Amino acid sequence: MGKLSDLFAHVRKTRSGKGMGFAGKSSPTLKAREVALLVELSGTDAGNAEAAVKAGADGLIFTWDGQGKGNTDALHSAVEAAHAAGEQVLCGLHLTGGWKKLERKDFERFKELGLSFVILPLTAPARLLGLHVKDLEVVVSVPMREGELYPVFIRNLSAFEKVAAIHLDFNLSSEVGSMSIEDILRYRAVREAVHAPALIHVSSTLGEDDAYALLALGIQAVVLAESKDTGQQVSALREVLEKVHRDEKDTSTLGLNIKG
Repeated sequence: MGKLSDLFAHVRKTRSGKGMGFAGKSSPTLKAREVALLVELSGTDAGNAEAAVKAGADGLIFTWDGQGKGNTDALHSAVEAAHAAGEQVLCGLHLTGGWKKLERKDFERFKELGLSFVILPLTAPARLLGLHVKDLEVVVSVPMREGELYPVFIRNLSAFEKVAAIHLDFNLSSEVGSMSIEDILRYRAVREAVHAPALIHVSSTLGEDDAYALLALGIQAVVLAESKDTGQQVSALREVLEKVHRDEKDTSTLGLNIKG
């Protein structure tokens, strides 16, 4: 399995906190969750990266537009700060532009900076899927489009072994919890077309009803955009995801013992 798959499996297990260390602090026990929690940062501030991880983020996503946005030195420092705050934390890069000029050396540089994955749009050059750089995985962003044949079209992504996961660019509103079964089926048809783990952006106000709807969609990670209250939002969202996992686990153990 790749690093992303390892992370998705890792969060489904309760992890005991560490004892007192030289700094006089101990880490809390991390409860199992159904999905991983990632934070997409708007910049490359090392302090913000560290704070997001300490608040409970399992991974960070930085943005790069191909025009120098996100100084590489600052990015490297931010990634190092994230890894120092959490050993299991993964860092990725969301490419928002400049992908036509990318070459192997760029991917190798991303890896050297401590990044584990890159997110590419469907419009990125297909040759990038052939750049096999060890320990740097590719995530492809999949938009939601109308049409009965669209899931069939997207299914072809499964032919590319390099695709480690997909980013569901569905632009779901904050009213996720009120979606009907029919609504979910439309999105699920596209999601299930690619046999790979799925990430999706969520609102900071995600509640239990929304979380249950997203579980019905079949995702492995949620992505929260950075804000001035990122720490509080990460903590609150993590609690929701832990609660949903407990409920799901409890429900799966219930049954009727019927004797004929």
